[in-house]
Amino acid sequence: MADREPDPAPQIFQPAPPLGISRGRMVLLFLVMLVTAAGNTAMQSVMPSIGTALGVADVWISIAYTWSALLWVICAPIWARRSDRRGRKAMMAIGLAGFIASFALCGLVLMFGLAGLIPAAATLIFFAAARSLYGGFGSAAPPAVQAYVASRTPRSERTKAMALIASSFGLGTVIGPALAPLLIFPATGLVGPFFAFAAVGVAVLVALRLRLPNDAPSFAARGDVVAAPFSANSNPSVERDESDEGEAVGAAGEKAIDPETIPDLTWRDRRLRPWVIAGLLGGHAQAATLGIIGFFILDRLGLRSDPAAGTGPIGLILMCGAIATLLAQWGLIPMLRLGPRASTLWGMALAIVGVLGFSLAQDLHAIALGFAVASLGFGLYRPGFTAGASLAVTRKEQGQIGGIVASINGAAYVIAPAVGVWLYGHHQWIGFAAICLLCAAVFVLGWRSLDADAVLEGRAPDDG
Repeated sequence: MADREPDPAPQIFQPAPPLGISRGRMVLLFLVMLVTAAGNTAMQSVMPSIGTALGVADVWISIAYTWSALLWVICAPIWARRSDRRGRKAMMAIGLAGFIASFALCGLVLMFGLAGLIPAAATLIFFAAARSLYGGFGSAAPPAVQAYVASRTPRSERTKAMALIASSFGLGTVIGPALAPLLIFPATGLVGPFFAFAAVGVAVLVALRLRLPNDAPSFAARGDVVAAPFSANSNPSVERDESDEGEAVGAAGEKAIDPETIPDLTWRDRRLRPWVIAGLLGGHAQAATLGIIGFFILDRLGLRSDPAAGTGPIGLILMCGAIATLLAQWGLIPMLRLGPRASTLWGMALAIVGVLGFSLAQDLHAIALGFAVASLGFGLYRPGFTAGASLAVTRKEQGQIGGIVASINGAAYVIAPAVGVWLYGHHQWIGFAAICLLCAAVFVLGWRSLDADAVLEGRAPDDG
C-alpha cells in the first residue's frame, strides 16, 4: 500500500501520508485499526458455526458477543478523555493489549468448550467475560489513533488523514471474513481465527512500542469517539474540522476552546430528534440483520449438521456485504453527490429490497446478492444519518454530536442482534418482517420529518 502511486479517484484510496505524520507512522496507525476490524468480522464468520457445534441456542451466541458493545459505549469516551492526559500511544497500547487478551482467552475458552472439557453454558459465560476485555480495554485504541492524527496534521490535511484512517475499518471488514475460513487449522479447529488475529495483534503492538515515538499532547484533539467495528457495516464518521476566525490555534494545530462557550447538547434537542430516531431505528435494523445472517445461511444451505462447512459461505457473504458497503460509501455517495436525506431514504429502500431478496433466496449466490443489496442500502443510510445529525447543529457542538452519534451506533448492537435472532428463532419471517418494518419506519419518518438536503447543506456553519 505504501508503494502504490496515488489514484486519481477518491482521496480515501490515496496512500500518501498527511503532512506532519511520516509514512511509517501512518502505516502503524492504519494497522492498529485494521487488525481490530478484521478480527471482529472474522469472529462473526465463525461464531454461528461454533454455537451450532456447542449445541446452544442461537440467541445465546448473540447475547454473549454483543455484551462488549455496551462496555464499548461506556468506556470509549472515558479512554478518549484519558488520552488527552496520558498520551495517545499509551492508550493505543492498552487497546491492542485488550484486543489480544480478549481474542486469546476467547479462543481458549471456545476450544475447551468444543472439546467437551467445559459445559456449553459455562463456555458461553466464560466467553462473554473474555469478550468484555475488548469492550472495556480494546475501546481505548480507536479514539487514541484518531486523536493522534488530529493533533499532528494541519487543518488543510485533516479530512484526508481522517479518511485514510477510517478506510482501515472498511478494509478490515473485507479482510476478516475472507481470511477466516483459511485460518481454521487442524490443531485449533473453528477457533483458529481467534489465535491468528491475537498473534497479528501482538506483532502490531510490538511495532507500535518500538516505532511510534512517545507523545505528550498539549491540546485535546477534537473529533468523534469512534464506533466499535462490530460489523461488516461499521462506519466511523469522518468530520471536516474547519477553522473559525478569532480562535486561538495551538502549536499542534488544535484550537484552544473555552468549554464555557459550548452549549450542552442532548439527544432530546429538537434539531436532532428526527435524526436520533432515524439512527436508532435504522441502526437496530442493521444490527438485527447482521445478527441473523450467519444462522440463516446455516439453515438455508442445510449446514447445521456440519457447522465447520458453514464458515466458508458465511465469510464469503459477509465479504460481499462489506464490499457493497464500501461501494456505497467510497463510490455512490461522492459520485452521485447524495445529501444526508437522500442517502438515508435511498439506503432504507435498498435495505428493504435486499432483506426481502436474501430471505427468499435458496442458494449461496442468491443469498450473497440479496445481502449485498441490503448492505449497499445500509452503507448509504449510515453516512446519511451521521452527516445529517452533524449538519443539524452548530460548529461548536460538533464534538458533542460526535459522542451522541457514537453512542447511537453502539447502542444498536447491545440488544438488537440478540432480539433479531430470538425473533428469527420463533419463525424466520418474523425476524425479517421486523427488520423491514424498522427500515420502512425510517423511510416514512425521513420523508416527513428530515430536513431537505438543500436546507441542511445551505445552512450557515453557525446557524442553529
